[in-house]
Amino acid sequence: MNSAKHLIISLLLTLLIGAIGTVGYMMIEGWNLFDSIYMTVTTISTVGYGEVHKLGKPGRIFTIVLIFVGVGFCLYVAGAMVQFMVEGRVKAILGRRRLDKRISKLKNHYIICGYGRIGKVLCGNLRSKKNFELVVIENNKDLIPAMEEDGVLFLARDAVEEDTLIRAGINTAKGLVAVLASDADNVFLVLTARQLKPDLYITARASRNEAKSKLIAAGANTVVSPYELGVISMSQRILRPAVTSFLELAYSEQGTDIKMEEIAVSESSKIINVMLKDTGIRQKYNLIIIAIKKHDGSMTFNPSSETKIQAGDTVIVVGKDENLQKLEKVLQS
Repeated sequence: MNSAKHLIISLLLTLLIGAIGTVGYMMIEGWNLFDSIYMTVTTISTVGYGEVHKLGKPGRIFTIVLIFVGVGFCLYVAGAMVQFMVEGRVKAILGRRRLDKRISKLKNHYIICGYGRIGKVLCGNLRSKKNFELVVIENNKDLIPAMEEDGVLFLARDAVEEDTLIRAGINTAKGLVAVLASDADNVFLVLTARQLKPDLYITARASRNEAKSKLIAAGANTVVSPYELGVISMSQRILRPAVTSFLELAYSEQGTDIKMEEIAVSESSKIINVMLKDTGIRQKYNLIIIAIKKHDGSMTFNPSSETKIQAGDTVIVVGKDENLQKLEKVLQS
């Protein structure tokens, strides 16, 4: 039985004993309700201010029984309360230490600052991808139950503090996403993160267009405005409904027919310096390569069959998920 149930049962039994004592004095001695309650409380709590009224022999015998039973249960309840408080505190400390230990071992992970509406959905989408590690920083204590329920690694601290970012593993992180409640907090966060790790890739949310330039000046690599993207998406649905439907299907995690993915090419891959027509990607995996992003950031759209894949390239490809996974093994083996 856990300590919470233990405590609840103990309190209910104490109330039951109190009720029995009150009814006993009312029936045996004929006292009124208030006097009976007062006598019961002073008896089982061992305070013993004295008898409310003179007790007869049956009343004294009843009081002796009530003392032995009631005092024992009071001690039992006190022990249950101490156990409840101590175990709860110990569990919280041990749980926090386990989280901190897991966070300290992370490498090439992402730090998500903010677990509001956008942060929560973002984390859900990112965690759906295999082997994607992330840490959430959220200062709002009301959101702790949601983070615990979702099973994310988190720090319930202020994201703009240097110590918090260090504890989140910024020195070994691959990127940081700033989705705090206000643009001012995001700007300050980006400044702090950029000072701690100059080569960190930072993505920030801007709720207003005026904040974009400030976030970029603070050091953000990418600035996204959800409201602006929403307007663009609505207009594209009207102007290019077929294209929009295709992209939604390709980006959807639930779509089983087709997906769009980007796969990095490792230095150990067997198809480095091999022309696309000789790799067999189209024939073996029934995949379409839309573009190849080179190591220097340049993009080759609709690459020709004679294009060679180099180490450090990122291949953007469309096809079925099972075939994408097979290609990922080839490119990163």
